[in-house]
Amino acid sequence: MTNGQQNMGVSHEIDADTAVPGRETRSDAPPLRVDFSGEVHVVQPGQSFTIGREGDLEVDDNPYLHRTFLELAYAEGLWWLSNIGSRLSATVSSAGGAVQSWLSPGARLPVVFEHSVVVFTAGPTTYEVALNAPAAQYAVSSQVQESISGETTVMPVRLTPSQKQLIVALAEPMLRREGVSVSDLPSSATAAKRLGWSMSKFNRKLDNVCDKLDRMGVQGLRGSAGKLAMNRRARLVEYAVSSQLVGRADLPLLDAGDLEDD
Repeated sequence: MTNGQQNMGVSHEIDADTAVPGRETRSDAPPLRVDFSGEVHVVQPGQSFTIGREGDLEVDDNPYLHRTFLELAYAEGLWWLSNIGSRLSATVSSAGGAVQSWLSPGARLPVVFEHSVVVFTAGPTTYEVALNAPAAQYAVSSQVQESISGETTVMPVRLTPSQKQLIVALAEPMLRREGVSVSDLPSSATAAKRLGWSMSKFNRKLDNVCDKLDRMGVQGLRGSAGKLAMNRRARLVEYAVSSQLVGRADLPLLDAGDLEDD
């Protein structure tokens, strides 16, 4: 695959310096279908389609969202998704969550699978946009053991029950939504209260989970002086749901009580 690698089972940040060739139009090129909360757009090769507060797809009147955040364009036989924002990142998952990438500001990503889901968070709100490329270049079998780039697939992360409880508490609104839509990101205080935990316990377990995933190579979870706590929580939820680390079947964990300490 050109312009960076996508690993199955682990996120990967696309190189922000990657250049996308000039846009082109081919009469035989398939259109791209963009679906957001029941609003469907069909993008033709030769068109530039933007997503944002004031894009071709007006996601939401959210002051935390860029006016134009993402752009779709066709070039060299591929559809490309570009992050043209300055602050926000997006999580792009394909093949049922087996292949996942982190699209940081200035980065670009080829859309090579038939179905992809783009998840991003602006302020307290998380959004999902589905992409459907009919003539996809790749398909992934559930039995595939290697990534497209030929590297060994990272095995699924092992979480303790309480670590999983924490993720489910943060992801609850997203897990309960129907289809591709909008959901709210709970605050740490709200999630801790949902579990009946103290803030110190919640923050300790959040640190443990983020450190564990960071060691596996998941981007966007390492704390720093300039990183807002909301950004780290949002990235954790985006990764966990997109990679199917947690799912709707895990919701009963929220009422399971105190399971154990890490």
